[in-house]
Amino acid sequence: MLAGATAIALSAAPISADAADYPESDDPIRMTIHDWTGQYLTTHIMGSVLEEMGYNVEYVQADYLAQFAGLESGDLHVAMEIWETTGKDALQASLKTGDTVDLGETGMKAIEEWWYPSYVKEECPGLPDWKALNDCAELFAAPETHPKGRYLGGPVTWGGKDDERVEALGLDYEVVHAGTDAALFAELQSAIQRKEPILAWVYTPHWAPIKFEGEWVEFPRYTKECYEDPSWGVNPDMAYDCGKPRGWIKAVGWAGGEEKWPAAYQAIRNFEITNQQMGEMIGKVDLDGMPPETVIDQWMQANKDTWQAWIPAE
Repeated sequence: MLAGATAIALSAAPISADAADYPESDDPIRMTIHDWTGQYLTTHIMGSVLEEMGYNVEYVQADYLAQFAGLESGDLHVAMEIWETTGKDALQASLKTGDTVDLGETGMKAIEEWWYPSYVKEECPGLPDWKALNDCAELFAAPETHPKGRYLGGPVTWGGKDDERVEALGLDYEVVHAGTDAALFAELQSAIQRKEPILAWVYTPHWAPIKFEGEWVEFPRYTKECYEDPSWGVNPDMAYDCGKPRGWIKAVGWAGGEEKWPAAYQAIRNFEITNQQMGEMIGKVDLDGMPPETVIDQWMQANKDTWQAWIPAE
């Protein structure tokens, strides 16, 4: 897991508005850091732009879902990645308090779902249909789960409702949660190198679906009713009998920041990056071993026109 932060000094062209307009306050903007590489990169790219605008930025380690309490109280100020796949309900509940504000989509499109490498289909040809999973449970079994299959889930703090999904769909699987993002993808990569069957939580934007050939399991398509109405779907007695939602990745902020740092909040709303760009950067850190600050610096230097366009004009 990445921790800490390093300010990045950039020799950029002058920003588009009079420097006297920013910052509106010298108080630090506290941006949350979670336990996956992409979010660290996204947050530090945006933080670097805010620093270019003259803002004081602090990075605070925070739990992905529990952070909303801090955002609502104003102890935390900006979270750059709330995924519709896992954070939609928490975000909507927080916005209803009036203490947080939606800072818009980041341009990245989220998928987080059960995934397997393509070679697995030779032994489980019914995939990607979820109904093939029970026929192939022993293929994915591990000593600690046999005869049930093993699904390598993300850290518990990510949410995702996988334990509930297994029960609701009657899957002969046990969810084994990885301790960290790094542990999850280290095990995935090791299994693929040995051509061993593995079923794991894989998400995009990330380097894994760029580097490896594979597919996401096709569960019954998510609807709001699936999560909220047990009578919906293939199991009339339980909710979560469908796949995860797919869609946006948004930034969210403490509502008080709108008045305190209006130009900063507008810059965050203007932030936009693609899955491909982010996946490549994550790969440089996770696979190539480059320091994240180096990757961030390289992207900032190579994409000045992009991030300078995020800065609001006077």
